[in-house]
Amino acid sequence: MNLNLEKILDKHNVKPTAMRLLVLQFLLTEKAAMSLTDLENYFDKSDRTTLYRTLKTFVKSEIAHKIDDGTGVTKYALCEENCHCEIENDLHVHFHCKICNETICFPENKIPYINLPDGFLADDISLTVTGICNKCNE
Repeated sequence: MNLNLEKILDKHNVKPTAMRLLVLQFLLTEKAAMSLTDLENYFDKSDRTTLYRTLKTFVKSEIAHKIDDGTGVTKYALCEENCHCEIENDLHVHFHCKICNETICFPENKIPYINLPDGFLADDISLTVTGICNKCNE
């Protein structure tokens, strides 16, 4: 297995199991965010629970982030290097194509920090632009 994959997991204090390495490799090759069902379809001989736990571990360890793109299906994408999923620094815009149903991260488009009134605490901020992606618009 690729040593770079193991280094990524090691950097985040995640034990490099075979499934974690395979899922990481898969996510690295995909431009769009993936749902648990997408992973199940790709790894058709794998257990759904194992895949879910792998994604959950990646999110907890800040290797990947969850995306609510308004479809009702949680999607996952790899975080940028040195991301800590902090509201003030790391949240970015997502684009959901209503034709191909892909959701793509735009990490260069950061969501600005929003000052909430006293007593309000944000856990997450999500901004999803919905429309037609460049592939479907051709």
